Amino acid sequence: MNALFRRAAGAPGGRRTKYLVLVAWLVLAVALGPLAGKLGEVEDTSANAFLPSGAESALVNTELEKFRTDTVMPAVVVYTGEGADAKAAADRAAFAEFAAEGEQIAPPIPSEDGKALMTVVPLSTEGDGITGTIDELRTTAAAGAPPGVDVAVGGPAGSLTDQVAVFDTLDSTLMLATGLVVAVLLLITYRSPVLWLFPLLAVGFAAVLTQVGTYLLARYADLPVNPQSSGILMVLVFGVGTDYALLLIARYREELHRHEDRHEAMQLALRRSGPAVLASAGTIAAGLVCLSLADLDSSRSIGLVGAVGVLCGLLAMLTVLPALLVIAGRWVFWPFVPAYGTPARKADTVWSRIGTAVARRPRWYWMMSLAVTGVLALSATGIGMGLQQSEMFQEKPESVVAQERISAHYPSGASDPAKIVTRAAAVPEVSAAAAKVHGVARVEDGERTVDGELATLSVVLKDIPDSQAAKDTVDELRTAVHRVDGADALVGGTTAQTLDTQRATDRDLTTVIPAVLAVVLLVLIWLLRALVAPLLLLATVVVSFFAALGASNLLFEHVFGFAGVDWSIPLLGFVFLVALGIDYNIFLMHRVREEAARLGHARGVLEGLTSTGGVITSAGVVLAATFAVFAGLPLVTMAQMGVLVGIGVLLDTFLVRTVLVPALALDLGRWFWWPGRLFSALSGPASADTPRTSPGRRRSVAR
Repeated sequence: MNALFRRAAGAPGGRRTKYLVLVAWLVLAVALGPLAGKLGEVEDTSANAFLPSGAESALVNTELEKFRTDTVMPAVVVYTGEGADAKAAADRAAFAEFAAEGEQIAPPIPSEDGKALMTVVPLSTEGDGITGTIDELRTTAAAGAPPGVDVAVGGPAGSLTDQVAVFDTLDSTLMLATGLVVAVLLLITYRSPVLWLFPLLAVGFAAVLTQVGTYLLARYADLPVNPQSSGILMVLVFGVGTDYALLLIARYREELHRHEDRHEAMQLALRRSGPAVLASAGTIAAGLVCLSLADLDSSRSIGLVGAVGVLCGLLAMLTVLPALLVIAGRWVFWPFVPAYGTPARKADTVWSRIGTAVARRPRWYWMMSLAVTGVLALSATGIGMGLQQSEMFQEKPESVVAQERISAHYPSGASDPAKIVTRAAAVPEVSAAAAKVHGVARVEDGERTVDGELATLSVVLKDIPDSQAAKDTVDELRTAVHRVDGADALVGGTTAQTLDTQRATDRDLTTVIPAVLAVVLLVLIWLLRALVAPLLLLATVVVSFFAALGASNLLFEHVFGFAGVDWSIPLLGFVFLVALGIDYNIFLMHRVREEAARLGHARGVLEGLTSTGGVITSAGVVLAATFAVFAGLPLVTMAQMGVLVGIGVLLDTFLVRTVLVPALALDLGRWFWWPGRLFSALSGPASADTPRTSPGRRRSVAR
């Protein structure tokens, strides 16, 4: 590994080759840059992009494509108040221009209580798509409404439009907010008017490469990409890329104090920090790739797309960033320019004081740390899982308002019925079986395919489409129609999709989590050449996850006022936090192992903590802040993801890496490295402080 990094470090840190590295990146950015803007062209915004592979509801969506050359999605316009009859009648004529070709708009449907009217407008998804049509439809519906008449446009088309509106501005909002947050934190970290620009430039190169790579893989290798995964992608690249930049720059600054030649200093910095950065990126990428085992297509997309981003960020930080820094010279650190031959840091720092305190009573400190995380984890025991459609937004969009009015005056499922696809010959039997199911309000005939083989039925449910009662009804409905011989009936629709997603998420927890733990453990064993240390490090990150989940749940309930936690959050949060949280343990323990071989175990732990304390803390704050940007987004799922990952990273930074891990290492002594070579090298009467200086020879180091 050292030989590999010695060769790799030669180019970005070389006297002449540094220019070749920079020119290569510039050519790459100019040549491939136009492709970066095409990522939106390969994003899958269909319902199946967020559903489990092979789920019954996904099969229904596929079957429905056989019924028309263009896909139809209904918009539902709800009128309430005195004078609504005239407004609804006038709008029906105006809505005709929006209806899909060959579709008729039925007269407004009055509610049983006589207080509302509902008009269903079948919209085509071809051409400009649903979202543009809904915007025009809403403008038409709102125009000329008499005083006292309220109009709201919802239904499946309205709901899709409101969700897409969130993602339309997601990339630009996240890029701007994340870039601003990272820039401010880098300014605070480096206190230099120049140095902060270099990590951002390198991250910019990484972002271009990431978008181009993702686009090409999606276009030619069927990489699944959706608006959610592409939004998270940029935050991940900024956060992880900046972390690696901070680690490399810190080691480079340290070597500049020891070496007069900046080229030599950079090459040494790459060789010594490179394995930790590579192990970190490999761990995160491998952990994210484990999401490819998930049934849920949206989770698979986040995992695979995220892995591409991490690897592109790694490549940029180990090549173009070193080249930029070496080309610029020492002055980039102004006004705190590292002078050759001066100490790399003060003898007494906050991290050295923390290490000294932990070393006095290590067992007490790790027990107290576990107590704190345990108390926070208890708050996760009462977590409420699942969000209804009306609870998915921090501010109510129009589609949610429309659904609430429908639920108040009609059977709650009237705006979004369940869909049955069946053999046309079996329609009477399937319809009769569906009508007998408790929770079904009525069954309506639908369309037939051109060849007359397949038919659809619309099943209006009595309950709100994404309520538990509606899900139970769909279960019973599936059981009933599956019993009809020869019908090959399938049940889909919004409620069925929600049910299938919930169950797939439960299955994914038992599949993906063990895989992530196994991958991370193997990387740690390879890096640290031990077994005890990797097991303990992995355990600390798992404990940190549950503590973060508990702390986040408190915020969700008492600060944000969320009704519950989305089903996808525990799985995605676990993968992100284990992969990202182990990052800081890797940075710390790689340095501790290096120092322990030189100074002995106890002094090595303290030296590792002291030397990495500042940079890891800065990296943790930057990464937490980038994910915290999600908290301001209107979609509750994204906000919850940002809060959970942000809290988890801060716990890993300030408690797990600073106190818990060093305390465990100090308490266990050389057994922390069992059964590796370092364990044997540290044997002897003063095992905690006995480094191996040469084969067969050891010397004692006074405490």
